[in-house]
Amino acid sequence: MVKKLNGESLDLTKQNIERLKELFPEVISDGHKIDFNRLKAILGESVEDQHDRYQFTWHGKKQTIVGAQKPSKGTLRPLPEKSKNFDTTENLYIEGDNLEVLKLLQKSYNGKIKMIYIDPPYNTGKDFVYKDNFVDGVQNYLELTGQLDSEGNILSTNTERNGRFHTDWLNMMYSRLKLARNLLTEDGVIFISIDDHEQSRLKFICDEIFGESNFVSNFIWYGGRKNDSKLISNSHEYILIYVKNSNYLTENKILWREQKQGLDKIYVAAKEFYETYGEEEGSKRLKQWFQRLSPDDPALANKHYANVDEHGPYYKDNISWPGGGGPVYDVIHPITKKLVKIPSRGWLFKEERMLELIADGRVAFGPDENGVPTYKRYLKETETQVPLSVLYNDNRGAMKRLRDLFEGKTYFDFPKDEKVIQKLIKIIPMNENDIVLDFFSGSATTAQAVMQANAEDGLNRKFILVQLPEQLDENSVAFKDGYETICDIGEERIRRAGDLIKHELVEMQKAGRNVIEPESLDIGFKVLKLDTSNIREWNTDFENIEKTLDLFETPFIDGRTEMDIVFEILIKFGLKLTVPINTFNVDERNVYDVAHGNLFICLAAKIDTNIAKAIIEKRDEYENETSSVVLSDAGFGGNDSEKLNCIELLKEAGYPEDNLLTI
Repeated sequence: MVKKLNGESLDLTKQNIERLKELFPEVISDGHKIDFNRLKAILGESVEDQHDRYQFTWHGKKQTIVGAQKPSKGTLRPLPEKSKNFDTTENLYIEGDNLEVLKLLQKSYNGKIKMIYIDPPYNTGKDFVYKDNFVDGVQNYLELTGQLDSEGNILSTNTERNGRFHTDWLNMMYSRLKLARNLLTEDGVIFISIDDHEQSRLKFICDEIFGESNFVSNFIWYGGRKNDSKLISNSHEYILIYVKNSNYLTENKILWREQKQGLDKIYVAAKEFYETYGEEEGSKRLKQWFQRLSPDDPALANKHYANVDEHGPYYKDNISWPGGGGPVYDVIHPITKKLVKIPSRGWLFKEERMLELIADGRVAFGPDENGVPTYKRYLKETETQVPLSVLYNDNRGAMKRLRDLFEGKTYFDFPKDEKVIQKLIKIIPMNENDIVLDFFSGSATTAQAVMQANAEDGLNRKFILVQLPEQLDENSVAFKDGYETICDIGEERIRRAGDLIKHELVEMQKAGRNVIEPESLDIGFKVLKLDTSNIREWNTDFENIEKTLDLFETPFIDGRTEMDIVFEILIKFGLKLTVPINTFNVDERNVYDVAHGNLFICLAAKIDTNIAKAIIEKRDEYENETSSVVLSDAGFGGNDSEKLNCIELLKEAGYPEDNLLTI
């Protein structure tokens, strides 16, 4: 019996029960219920049963946890007309309520996101919070964004006069962070911008969701002096940092490092001094050069690398054993041929290694044997450092750069600094094709930061941005310039930033700089929007569902395209939403080849054995052992014989019955 495709997103509650079933099969009773008394007995002393234990709670927390687990009935529809390089890009921009979107991403991106950065509402009393409705989140989203309700049912500000001021904000954040954690890789990390209004409460809920042991740090971000307070100039914000699994980082020896600043100018100066004056005089000139730098020049932090030889700038490091007790042996001065002074703590290296270093020119000797030699530690070997917990970035620079990008127009009062987000991206070890997610994307700063980071180091990171399409004030500058929603501005920002970054690469290439190939940079993005399901059956709560469906010739919602339905199927199958989709034609009927033959979809009004034969032939071109097939049930027109013939053909060609579905 061929199965019908299920219409809901990943059921997290069911998934968690299945995990418990794998670990403790004896605690499952009546097929799917958990016997908590039996589970407590198995866990023994590890169970906390004190009624007065320490905990952080608020009104609505339980409903929020349950609501976050409820599957979504929505879908994501592609918008090629708003996208850039729709067919080739691996970046996503999603318009919609981030709670519903996060639910829809659970299956496709579970454990696949390397980094999350979010800048949520700070709950200052002027910004909004999302009013979640866990009964029907998609319907709620459509009303909030004015797509259904003309009565002005829009987002509301969360004023301090509201008795649920902190509660509303906590409910909003808890559900989203709970879902976000599922998406992180084992070495994944989340960065959350926040200020003093909710920083302490955010720390509480993150400790609960991510685990206290996975807390990394709380960055202090100095963004420039403000004069808007009667008592203290609040000139900083925070970036709270948690990892998915700190044990994984420790076991795999994963370290975070950041690039030291101002290195290029040091290398240029050192090379010039060495080639002009040689090692001794060149080193003197390099010391003088460091002394002339301004106090705020980032290169000054490396002023101890004030010696230079043919290998570049270096500093003279101690060559004695730390704490004493190191090896003791004779070392001959290369000029005087006499024994040099042995450090009181012994040498840092064993004799064999020391001789190798001397032969390689890595040991610096004094003018005679009376001084203890030193070890040459080159700047090129120590270009990274452990990140500091304080960030200094004046936010006025970010405002100016965004204004310049939009030809002098100011659309956002306080955009996040793309240089800071780029710094965060670069301190964690990233691999080719790692994904960065931002589900409060605002002005789309994260997209620009990802593209700029890729342009600089050649990695091909992807981004997924999610933003509620909040309507702009009709009196705003942006609205008068033709933008209707925040998403419109964000998408345009990505277009302009991508073009600018690519143009800069081209210019650097022309100037002979060693940069990545400009055409290899992915500056596109695929726009998707949250909407109700494309399938009538998955969209209704009618009791007499069969009678209702009989009124229609097709199970698909009017006005929806085949590509809309294809994307909904991708979500149900848990495929990434950027997998390649190719179309081939069988007697003027489209068949969709997804992810190089891993999935075939046909939604034609008439489906017969020619479709099945074409799918088998195409699959064999890929030399895949098997794949999956989804066929429109309505395409058989009630002809069970034709349907059976198609299924039998596919099964004979090696398709397991579980891989054949109808919709």
